[in-house]
Amino acid sequence: MAAPMNKQSRAMELPLFTIDAFTSVPFAGNPAAVCLVPDQKKLSDETMQKVATEMNISETAFVQKLHSQDTFENSSRFGLRWFTPTNEVPLCGHATLASAAALYEITKNTSSEIVFETLSGELVARKMGDCISLDLPLNPTVKEEENEPDLQHLIQISTEGLDVTDVQYSATTKKLLLRLDDNYGRHTLEGLSPPHNLMLHAHNTGKIKGVIVTLRGDANNGCTDASGETYDFVSRYFAPWNGIPEDPVTGSAHTVLAAYWSKQLGKKDLYARQCSKRGGELRIKVGDNGRVDVAGYATVVVEGKLRM
Repeated sequence: MAAPMNKQSRAMELPLFTIDAFTSVPFAGNPAAVCLVPDQKKLSDETMQKVATEMNISETAFVQKLHSQDTFENSSRFGLRWFTPTNEVPLCGHATLASAAALYEITKNTSSEIVFETLSGELVARKMGDCISLDLPLNPTVKEEENEPDLQHLIQISTEGLDVTDVQYSATTKKLLLRLDDNYGRHTLEGLSPPHNLMLHAHNTGKIKGVIVTLRGDANNGCTDASGETYDFVSRYFAPWNGIPEDPVTGSAHTVLAAYWSKQLGKKDLYARQCSKRGGELRIKVGDNGRVDVAGYATVVVEGKLRM
């Protein structure tokens, strides 16, 4: 009679980390799980989704070697995919930053820049001192007509009835941008607590997958950092359609915000804060080629192994 198979011997182990993006301190910014996947241990879409559901944070990133001879320590090109607890997404900035941090800080990758092959094309990460800069696609917005009853309802719910001076839409990211009146302060934006279940019911056509609420920065409305520097704009981001009631700090949302505020303010270098409870800061540089550099810190919080 054959001896029972040892369950431990059947387990596949992959490196898995939790990294807080867009922050220099732990337990702030936006957490992402990062799993390093050797090419000989490819994971199915179903398995990646199960892992992301198990992690149950806004994004789980899977960094995959593209060729058997590649190494996480020396290669400069990898595959990258992102999953929320409920579905795969085409772009996630903070999980890309976290993925680059895993390679630079944990595996000690020596490449001057790392290229990720993704559903949004090639994304480039570069080490810039203590920060990591991401080269992302810029996602322009167009003015959205507000005469649809369900859209009006969604705007009211998302802003809890505050005065909105501009409504814009990004078709490439399916994000709705709502600009609050300049007379409001940062504390008003931070005080928003829209009911996410009502947001879902207010608009369920699939056209909108996230709502950005943003406010112009001003030294007189509380939009300054600890050193007294003024943010050009502040924001919050809600995405219950992707299983994320509120994303703490969102790189993809800032590809939309960068396009909008660069035009509104007439400048290409921008300093921003996402005002969730965790919060995070981003340095942004809008290019002339339809791209945008989004830079921030990243902090490794957990190192472990995924066992399957």
